[in-house]
Amino acid sequence: MKYYIIAGEASGDLHGTNLIKALKNLDPESRFRCWGGDKMAETGAELVEHYKNTAFMGFAEVLFNLRKILSFISACKSDIAGFHPDVLILIDYPGFNMRIAEWAKKENLKVVYYITPQIWAWHKSRVHKLGKFTDKLLVILPFEPAFFQKYHYTATYVGHPLLDAITQFHPSGIRIKKDKPLLALIPGSRKQEIRYILPVMLEACRSIDADVALAGAPAITDDLYIDQIERAGLSRKVILYRNQTYDILSQADYAWVGSGTATLETALFGVPQIVCYKGHPVSYAIARKIVDIPFISLVNLIAEEEVVRELIQDNLTVAHLHQEMKNLLRNQNIIKQKYTDLRLKLGNAGASRNAAREIFTLLNSGHEL
Repeated sequence: MKYYIIAGEASGDLHGTNLIKALKNLDPESRFRCWGGDKMAETGAELVEHYKNTAFMGFAEVLFNLRKILSFISACKSDIAGFHPDVLILIDYPGFNMRIAEWAKKENLKVVYYITPQIWAWHKSRVHKLGKFTDKLLVILPFEPAFFQKYHYTATYVGHPLLDAITQFHPSGIRIKKDKPLLALIPGSRKQEIRYILPVMLEACRSIDADVALAGAPAITDDLYIDQIERAGLSRKVILYRNQTYDILSQADYAWVGSGTATLETALFGVPQIVCYKGHPVSYAIARKIVDIPFISLVNLIAEEEVVRELIQDNLTVAHLHQEMKNLLRNQNIIKQKYTDLRLKLGNAGASRNAAREIFTLLNSGHEL
């Protein structure tokens, strides 16, 4: 079988990689082509376009780069048509993938959406497009099947793929911790969010009595981090580690984390955290008007309560980070217990295997697995 996978960021590349491995176990003759990243390429997928070239975060950034985005969409459609896949697998990345899904169904392609967009947070009307333009919806958050059921669509909960990734993690052997507590900084995987979030984190680090490890995102070059570290005058205190986020989290005592997948990763490693988010003012103003969720972090959304503190936009300040660090240190045992409850909500590992079986069954009706 031929599989075409589209992922638009580092987490999608990771989850796509594990899905490819699981599909290869079921279909040894499989062939993969993708828009993704280095990890999927390393599994043998033919990489067409790297997500670092296509990742645009926020309403303003998308507007400013609209012509480039439309060009990418057109190129992607042409490449899919030339490849003639047996199935198109879309991983999150809604602004891009929803357009591809609509086109693909008109071309009579089978479409699976693995890790569906968070339409329960905003644009709930998109649920009908998802139902209409896909053959199967595979979701990774335990409350999502009930959301789709309200609109009379079936979504299959396969578990969260981060459980697979963390289960498969093997420490590299690098020793990050020193004599002081270790503070992990994980400011995000996109240039835009790093430029807004990291300077506040660094300034707040100045008076924190800890060793500081900065987790560099795979698609971000060193100069963006180093420039900000040097501007803050923290070259001796803040150490940049490339592609070693899990090594850092496995040794960290606490963390400051940009919103997104990393908040859940941090929780699954049992590290007390403060969630940090800051974006373009225009993008944030628009988001406030249309987003309908009580929290921005996956940890709090899944737990359905405030397990970790969220500092958003104007609340992300040095003074607030210092105050919340005091609260975190007082409450870290409670946070860790809440993490245990969260882990139970997610269920067992095996999301990649479960998703692969669903896809393979779709392609092989009546096939005995």
